[in-house]
Amino acid sequence: MKRILKEPLFHFLVLGALLFAGYGVLNRGTAPLPGRIVVSQGQLASMREAFLRTWQRPPTGEELDGLIQDRVREEVYCREAMALGLDRDDTIIRRRLRQKMEFISDDVADQAQPTDAELNSFLQAHPDKFRVEQQFTFRQLYLNPEKHGTNLAGDAAQLLAKLNQPGGDAGFAAMGDPFMLDNNFTALSASEITKQFGKEFTAKLGGLQSGHWQGPVESGFGVQLVCISERTDARLPALAEVRDAVRREWDNARRLEANQKFYQDLLKHYTVTIEPPAATEKEKKLAVAK
Repeated sequence: MKRILKEPLFHFLVLGALLFAGYGVLNRGTAPLPGRIVVSQGQLASMREAFLRTWQRPPTGEELDGLIQDRVREEVYCREAMALGLDRDDTIIRRRLRQKMEFISDDVADQAQPTDAELNSFLQAHPDKFRVEQQFTFRQLYLNPEKHGTNLAGDAAQLLAKLNQPGGDAGFAAMGDPFMLDNNFTALSASEITKQFGKEFTAKLGGLQSGHWQGPVESGFGVQLVCISERTDARLPALAEVRDAVRREWDNARRLEANQKFYQDLLKHYTVTIEPPAATEKEKKLAVAK
């Protein structure tokens, strides 16, 4: 029993029940009487406030009268439309009513406050959402296959020998062919490298040693000679580093869970029947023949 009482979903159900009960009490006997429309002081205040926010000034008497007449017109049309049943099977109205019910569920779910233990547990349970990717700091030199042709492998080997000599890579950018991207990249994530150079390049980069020039490495542009100076392995950060992101994801997960629970509890009050499609003429003939 103690465990159930501490369960956030139990709190959600209790608050939801209180909310609906309160709504029923407040609206008991407040249904509009036929032929009578009342514009309350609360509605008038709301009209003034909405006008003030829009126009940065209060409405004049004439403008307020126009707002009142528009509110009365809206009420008349709404009542007559509902009397004619125009609200039934209307996709837009049904969608809006569903939204309002989901807003009620969201408001209750938002009241939950997670502990550090809950957030850390969520972090450990969903590592892919928060994992810090592998990062590389590297230099690259581009070789255009069309320009080098059959000499590509030999030209690459000569350049590598020169680049790996002491001081041989000074001004290395001028040794390669013209290239649209930069020659130096600092702490670039694996996903960003993939966007710029392609998956094969990223995969090959992960297997290269640091500290000297290597290649050629194929990319989406051709081939590159690469020198990795630093790499940082992928890791799952501590909660303190990603608390805000974890909290947002936790809130969203709890909201979805609460909405689903709310819906399932409501669904228990209904029996759902899916009508089968009407039999075709061919099926009817076959049934008669049997």
